[in-house]
Amino acid sequence: MTKSKKITFIGPGVMAEAMVAGLLREGLAAPGDLLVSGPRAERGKELEAKHGIRSSTDNAEAAHQAEVLVLSVKPQHLATVLAGLEGAVAPSTLVLSIVAGAPMEKIATALKCRNVVRAMPNTPARIGRGITVWTATPEVSEAHRQTASEILGALGEQVFVKEESFLDKATALSGTGPAYVFLFMEAMVDAGVHLGFPRRIAEQLVVETVRGSVDYYSQGDEERHLARLRNQVTSPGGTSAEALYYLEKAGFRTAISRAIWAAYERSRELGADAETHPPSG
Repeated sequence: MTKSKKITFIGPGVMAEAMVAGLLREGLAAPGDLLVSGPRAERGKELEAKHGIRSSTDNAEAAHQAEVLVLSVKPQHLATVLAGLEGAVAPSTLVLSIVAGAPMEKIATALKCRNVVRAMPNTPARIGRGITVWTATPEVSEAHRQTASEILGALGEQVFVKEESFLDKATALSGTGPAYVFLFMEAMVDAGVHLGFPRRIAEQLVVETVRGSVDYYSQGDEERHLARLRNQVTSPGGTSAEALYYLEKAGFRTAISRAIWAAYERSRELGADAETHPPSG
């Protein structure tokens, strides 16, 4: 069980706070067992006041206390952070990285710890409605996998994959996915305003349409299929058919596909950069 384990977060950002909140909300950790560490003392104090947890500005000391070490820093800061953690992580520690693009081998080599889990959550994790794709090195025990599963489960749904290459793909599809959804919703709202709706009403119509569509899909029968659901609201010669014709003509599907592929390539670039700029020492 995760409860009673000492969990340290290196990088007290938005996603780290989401994980802290999820663990506390689900009763998987006590506040005194959670420690966040980063360079800004004021951010640590903010999280202390909000969640009752502990904070530090000494990453090495914070990592030394951890049974589970969560790496939640920005990719461009990872090399520096790993260098500062040299010798501070026990070989028995479970290291859980949510750093986009960072290969497990780089982390395992830098920390001299083979128990590495790599995960890619997304923004809805902040309210416990995210989805996380994760994998683990062969050295991660079943007990450590269970611990990782519990931690990530506090963020919402989770999918374990055997191949690490799927993490870069998940970064492009689900990790970055909320940005695509929000942009699509924003475009719909702007169109509603153009039609003459007040913005607040346009936003309400769009938000509830998206929410209801997802719920309708989720509560469907076992034969549910996105194309089938789309066909249900597309009458021949009707308004939906006309709108979809223009979306297809404008290359809507192709634009989405190319955007996701571009995000995937960028995730791989981040990983390649991490491998070619190892920490010194």
